[in-house]
Amino acid sequence: MPAPLATIPFPATTPVASVATPFVSPNTLAPSLEPSATTPATPMASLGLTPTPTPAVRFFGKLEGRTLDMPVVGAKTMDLRDSFDEARGSSRQHQAIDILAPRGTPVVAVDEGKIAKLFTSKQGGLTVYQFDRDDSHAFYYAHLDRYANGLAEGTFLRRGDPIGFVGTTGNAPPDTPHLHFAIFELGPEKHWWEGKAINPYPFLMKVK
Repeated sequence: MPAPLATIPFPATTPVASVATPFVSPNTLAPSLEPSATTPATPMASLGLTPTPTPAVRFFGKLEGRTLDMPVVGAKTMDLRDSFDEARGSSRQHQAIDILAPRGTPVVAVDEGKIAKLFTSKQGGLTVYQFDRDDSHAFYYAHLDRYANGLAEGTFLRRGDPIGFVGTTGNAPPDTPHLHFAIFELGPEKHWWEGKAINPYPFLMKVK
């Protein structure tokens, strides 16, 4: 399944140096494509790129010991599969988990924190980047069918608050609705489009 952001997303991308391109589907993203005074609002939109975290092997960062809620309502741990290290294309890893569910199944916040970015990309489709409570990590929800009513950047969410609905937007197979969910540790710049990838699977397997 595809992944989003820089090398963030959130659906799969090939890492370049310290930048990541879709946390959610990775593509090659160069540092020069970062937002700036000359590249406002959606820095990679015109290029069809989506952010994705840089690769990391069994890295848990400050999330070590923390728990998360299941992002897809009704999903069971027994149905999850660890696809974090699986290849996507010839030069990138998935760096996320795909949670299959019927189209329109509610997607909810795994932890409390604000919505940092609502973003649409060729790879991730309709996506959400949510920072955690201390702005140290980002949670990436991709391939959404639509957003929850009233969802906006800057909104502070509690665990279980609605984010959107499972779909197949972006490069997801049209007959396989699923949530592409990724986690990455933010750098000091707190860029929503880049970070260090963390495998969501071990955290979701602890959900009761």
